[in-house]
Amino acid sequence: MASRVWLMLCAALAALSLLAWPLPREALDWQPALAGAQPWRAVTAAFVHWTPIHLGANLAGCAVLALLGWRATMGSSEALAALIALPLTQLGLLLRPELLHYGGLSGELHALAAIAAMALLTRGGRERWVGAGIALGLVIKLFLEHPLGPVLRDTPGFDFPVAPFAHLTGAVAGALAWRLTMRRSDK
Repeated sequence: MASRVWLMLCAALAALSLLAWPLPREALDWQPALAGAQPWRAVTAAFVHWTPIHLGANLAGCAVLALLGWRATMGSSEALAALIALPLTQLGLLLRPELLHYGGLSGELHALAAIAAMALLTRGGRERWVGAGIALGLVIKLFLEHPLGPVLRDTPGFDFPVAPFAHLTGAVAGALAWRLTMRRSDK
């Protein structure tokens, strides 16, 4: 089953987030000043969550994207793109050095959404329309979040500030990683 790898990826993202929960956040979160000396933060930051609501929201996002990927039969190429997008998402945050600390899966979840949309857009029929709908929804969401505005934004219902630029870097990283992996699989 092609979607098994995607499901395992989403399960691993959720599990690593749960495992990282009790660990010291300041040792794992994204800090642009430490990017060169501690490059692992480009990966570990995704698994750092500031509050239980933050963790719960990202775990729910993992579940939704797991279901989407299973239903849309995302395979190993899409999962590889997601793995490539993981560090690229945080590295994109170097463009906003005023974001001194970042943690959470939301950037990577936006990458997964972009990867799924791109993959579905290459298919025919109804799947192409679903991919177009996901892509359009993602673009509208990013636009409405004003990712080039303030680096952190309070959001009603959340007890932590959201970093909209991370959502943008995740979506861009996902699209780039998808393109890189699809070139390989096209050969």
